[in-house]
Amino acid sequence: MSRSVPRRAPLANAANALTAARLALIPVFVAFAIGSDMTAPGWRVAAVLVFLVASLTDFVDGWIARRYGLVTTFGKVADPIADKALIGTALVLLSGYGVLPWWVTGVILVRELGVTGLRFWVIRRGVIAASRGGKAKTGLQIAAISWYLFPFPAPLDRLGPWLMGVALVVTVATGADYAARALRLRRPARAS
Repeated sequence: MSRSVPRRAPLANAANALTAARLALIPVFVAFAIGSDMTAPGWRVAAVLVFLVASLTDFVDGWIARRYGLVTTFGKVADPIADKALIGTALVLLSGYGVLPWWVTGVILVRELGVTGLRFWVIRRGVIAASRGGKAKTGLQIAAISWYLFPFPAPLDRLGPWLMGVALVVTVATGADYAARALRLRRPARAS
């Protein structure tokens, strides 16, 4: 009787291609955002559209990978890096143009880098999967960044800081949750 060997997903697959596309869209987004100088409405609209397309690939690549059994080690590592690179780039650009306070960008980047570090810290013990809170955090960050980028007229433009405030609270709360989960994963290893 032969035992079935689990099929390994090929490295070249649709989910990984979307992750690579997200990375490739970051310089395009940067070019449009810099071209806008945060004053030219057409360039700002182009920047937000590229940002949203790149963000959409984040939701689609994971779904494709899980649905069709295309989860790879590359995807597990590259996907969160692509997410952090896109969000981080957008935040730095917004702060660089004086639209978003630097401390907000700093708090979010420290949390994102910290969670990425925690994931690598426990990778031999298990994977810290994205939680519902983590997905909500990502959605809120995307919404807030998009709101800041889009040339909304007053008073609609004032909604951006409120969205970012909610995103910031959820970002910090989910960061604490990831830290607790990482510690739980590491604890059994110390006891043995």
